Amino acid sequence: MTQTPLNPGDSPLVREALSSVVSRETSVGQAAGSAGPTSVDGDVWPRPAKTRVIAVANQKGGVGKTTTSVNIAAALSMHGQRVLVVDLDPQGNASTALATEHRGDVPDVYQVLVDDLPMADIVKQVPDMPNLYCAPATIDLAGAEIELVSLVAREARLRRALAAYDAVEFDYIIIDCPPSLGLLTVNALVAADEVMIPIQCEYYALEGLGQLLRNVDLIRAHLNPTLRLSTIVLTMYDGRTRLASQVAEEVRSHFGDTVLNTVIPRSVRLSEAPSYGQSVMTYDPGSSGAMAYKDAAREIAHQAPVA
Repeated sequence: MTQTPLNPGDSPLVREALSSVVSRETSVGQAAGSAGPTSVDGDVWPRPAKTRVIAVANQKGGVGKTTTSVNIAAALSMHGQRVLVVDLDPQGNASTALATEHRGDVPDVYQVLVDDLPMADIVKQVPDMPNLYCAPATIDLAGAEIELVSLVAREARLRRALAAYDAVEFDYIIIDCPPSLGLLTVNALVAADEVMIPIQCEYYALEGLGQLLRNVDLIRAHLNPTLRLSTIVLTMYDGRTRLASQVAEEVRSHFGDTVLNTVIPRSVRLSEAPSYGQSVMTYDPGSSGAMAYKDAAREIAHQAPVA
């Protein structure tokens, strides 16, 4: 059963901010010896033959990148998959939603990219989610765009860090990109095998999408020949409006089977969940948003492998 705060002081996020108490420091090493993947409902999805590294990208803000990253990851982890979420957005919203500390001097992705800190030193297990891990982002990451410019192989820093990280065998690594096409997003696309693009079911949905796809083509040509657009997720769908249906039809006509059959509806629960340090999958599993992300994650898990 979900809980709604009676007043602002009842929110766990507010209480944490007021007390500034850092609690949840569970490391990956502590969980490495846990039992094999299991499912919360007995429905175990097929595990990929090798780790699928997926960058969730769209330079347009507010389209549901973080919401999609967090909830797809949570749904996969609840159905037998081992999942790492790499928060590459300086706002750190994915870290917040996964109850992973990302304030103060907490080691984060910035130190991995700029200072060559091993990825294993920053990854934390998500509380109460034994198959789900997070590499957090702090506000320091905002300066990485500038500092990366002078570094050797600046576009491949994240790929190198992930390649050196073998502490836990993951089925999925999901990279939550910032709303830009700068060096952070380029690092994500160079590190990834697949691109997932959330598209908002509104008028401006396709604006700027062409530039993102051109960037994907450039990176495939020069830096990462295995990169491919594997998934498009239609988000913030409002079935009451004709516009949402028109946008969905237009996207499907352009991209065909790349677009998931499942659409993600507008949902208050999706917005509420992060304030409790949770994904909607645990905050309100029976909500329309949670059911939609579960179905979307199932589609992703059953996607045909690429030769």
